[in-house]
This record gives sequence, structure tokens and C-alpha cells, in this order.
Amino acid sequence: MQTLSALLKEGTTAMINSKDYFQILEQVKKHILNAQYRAVLGANREQILLYWNIGRVIIENTKYGTKFVENLARDIKSEFPNAKGYSARNLKYMRKFAELVPDEEKVQTVSALLTWSHNMYLFDKTSTFDEYMWYAAQTIEGAWSLSSLEYHVGTKTYQRQAIGEKAANYKVMLPQPQSSLAIETLKNPYIFDFVEQREGIVEREIEDELVANIAKTIMELGTGFAFVGNQYHLEISEKDYYLDLLFYNTKLHCYIVIELKNTEFKPEYAGKLNFYLSAVDDMLKHESDNPSIGILLCKERDKLTAEYALRDIHKPIGVSEYRLSDFVPQELADALPSTEAIEKRIKDKYNIEAKDMKNLNDSQ
Repeated sequence: MQTLSALLKEGTTAMINSKDYFQILEQVKKHILNAQYRAVLGANREQILLYWNIGRVIIENTKYGTKFVENLARDIKSEFPNAKGYSARNLKYMRKFAELVPDEEKVQTVSALLTWSHNMYLFDKTSTFDEYMWYAAQTIEGAWSLSSLEYHVGTKTYQRQAIGEKAANYKVMLPQPQSSLAIETLKNPYIFDFVEQREGIVEREIEDELVANIAKTIMELGTGFAFVGNQYHLEISEKDYYLDLLFYNTKLHCYIVIELKNTEFKPEYAGKLNFYLSAVDDMLKHESDNPSIGILLCKERDKLTAEYALRDIHKPIGVSEYRLSDFVPQELADALPSTEAIEKRIKDKYNIEAKDMKNLNDSQ
């Protein structure tokens, strides 16, 4: 006959090996992780708000001159020898923070959701409150790492996406809020700087490069894009048609067909894409999906011509330009002479003095 302790031990072992126990364990783990995340987020929020308040104090006391920040950093270090983050350099960032974002509510609801590293980068690289807020909001929504943020700032995504001139009929063809989201998603131009611009490059080669570097392509397209396929086959009336690039956007809840043209925009391109969108809506779109959207990417685009071409089109289409990299292969770059070497050859050949060479350069 088993003892009570043996029975309890047996019951505990059975419980540990049961499905119910593992569900309980997962529930407890979830609570712990959520609490840890809230603690980290709360600590970050308090730190960002503290830095902003210190920045305001510095602004209010600029009357003490240029050495004020250096003296403040020294005395904080003396009072709190183990505290980090109060160097003169960081204090100057705090002042810049308070100057750029004067609204405490925006600090708490936006700035505090970014790391201090993200914030410092934006203080350096943005020139207006609107630009800062746009990049901050996009970073939060897209969960951008610092390197991702650097990419988008470096390629001027704000100028291309938030304030760039766009040619699209989304407002007319799509209901709200999808129309506004679609317009916000569109860029002009798109920057595919990982694709080499070379003489004679054709559309299919560009497309292949975009697919081969699909992670970079999706980063440029924006939040929510999921790759479905390229040269996506549709059979209509026993004829074969191929979509250049097909995506699904989880933010817009619709298919997005991208047609790539290595020429300037022509009105007939819109008609063909309109045809493709009708087919996708009929053959692929689920009843829970929003209407499919088209994007025409052209080497060049006249905005007025594009607007006329889209006026009587019955499907939502946007027309944008794209840019490739003006890439010079490294082996060729290494073979090219430097500016200094070219100048030396000219001086040696024509016996030109250094001061005369400078005058020659200045006159060009």
C-alpha cells in the first residue's frame, strides 16, 4: 500500500507531464514576460521624460553662458558618481530634445516609445518637428531598428513618402480609411540602391534583382508588404498573363500588383495594369479583402500625364518613379586615378606650378 507522500509525489509527476500543466506554465511565462516588457518600457519612458525635463532646465538657463553645460555635467558627476548618461555631450542632446519637441504630451506618447539612441539620431538628422514626429511614428509602427531608421533617413523617406508629389487615383477609387493609407504608403521616387544602374539593363533584370534582394525591396516598399511572387501566372480565356510583382499588404488588407517599366510613363501602361487588377480581384481576392491596388514603377513620370491617364481608370493605381544605384564596381574604382593623381599628371606634363593649378580649379 502506497504512503500518502508517495501518492502526492505520483500525482505531482502526473500533473507536470499533463497538457494542462504546460498550459498553466505558458500562462505564467506570458505574465512574467509582459511584466518585464512593461518594466523596461516604463523605465525607458521615465528616462526619456527625465532627459526632456533636464533639457528644458538648460534652455531656461542659457543666460549663464557657453560653459554652463560643461559645469553642470561636472557637478552632476560629482553628486552622482555612479550615474551614467550625463556627459556634456548628452546634456546638449537633452537641450536639443527640448527645443525640437516642446510638447510634453508628445514626449510621453511618442518620444518615450523610442530608445534614447533612436531619439539622438533623429535630433541630429531631422530639421523640423513634423519630420521628427513622422520618423518617430514610423519607427514605432514598423518596429525599426536603429539601422533601419538610418536607412530611411538616409534615403529621405520622409521627403519621398510624406510630402512628395504623388500621382494616384486612390482617393476616388478607394473608400476611407484605405484610400488615405494607400496614399500614405506610396513613395515617389522609390530607391532601389542595391540594384546596379548599368547601360542596357532591362526590366526583367531589375525585377530579378528586386526578388533576389526581397528583404531590401520590402524595406523600401514599406510596412506590411508580404511577397507573393514574381511573374505571377494568370490564365484568362486560355491565354497566359504574368504579373511582374505580386504582394499582399497586411496593413491595407489587399493584394498589390507592381508593374515595372524601364521607360518613361505611357498612358497605355495604366490600361494594362487596370486589366490585371480586375483579374486579381476576380481570381485571387477573398471576400474579406479590400480592393486590390496597383503601382506602376517607371524610370520617369510626368505627373500631369499620369493624372490624365488615371482619371477614367476604374481600378486604384498609383504611378511613381524609381531610382537605381549609380554603382561603380570596386575593381574599376580601384583602377581609376584619384583627383590628386590626375592633378599631378597635369602639373608634370605642362609644368604648372601648384598655385596656378589652384587658380585653374577655382575657375572651373
